[in-house]
Amino acid sequence: MKKVLLLFILTVFFSCQNTAQTNSKQEAIIQAEPVEISIKKGKAKAYFASGCFWCVEAIYESVKGVDESISGYSGGHTKNPTYEASNTGRTGHAEAVEIIYDPNVVSFETLVDVYFASQDVTQVNGQGHDRGSQYRSIIFYQNDEQKQIILRKKEALTKRLGVKIAAEVYPFQKFWIAEGYHQDYEKLHPNHPYIKNVSIPRLNRFKAKFPKELLKAHH
Repeated sequence: MKKVLLLFILTVFFSCQNTAQTNSKQEAIIQAEPVEISIKKGKAKAYFASGCFWCVEAIYESVKGVDESISGYSGGHTKNPTYEASNTGRTGHAEAVEIIYDPNVVSFETLVDVYFASQDVTQVNGQGHDRGSQYRSIIFYQNDEQKQIILRKKEALTKRLGVKIAAEVYPFQKFWIAEGYHQDYEKLHPNHPYIKNVSIPRLNRFKAKFPKELLKAHH
């Protein structure tokens, strides 16, 4: 009985210790200085996490000025995250997208508007039936100007809706591209049950309420 009790105490101790270390690493990321990605050949990059990256990728690619949306992982404390590892919730990473866009056509501010218009802004750690820290909402900023835009939009939403906005605000550090089979998933697998029942309806809900002049004519 004493051995069992000792084993239980040790298990709890090391579990708490690991949790504390993980929280400490995550806190360091939140407090870090943002990494700014320079504009190359007239194209800028922005990073968002908003539930399943299959859905978010398609949403941003429907917006004028967005050249490409890439699925991946960001916001965590581990290197080279995989889909399987991020799904454990222990990497700190969330499913995220890298948006490659023309800032002369679409502004970062508009990309933030797209973000809030395409999600349940109140849902913590998930979107719809996709739940867990890997599906949490995060907006990443690369400089103070972007941070202020995000905070201003978030505050305005809070006042207008009278609810707490779930999106976290992180300094951008690094984006890890997801496995190849995740890229352009909605476009390549239109008959997949998840795409038909979750991704496409979410995209259509967004397009129905977002200004038509900011959307591509065909998607």
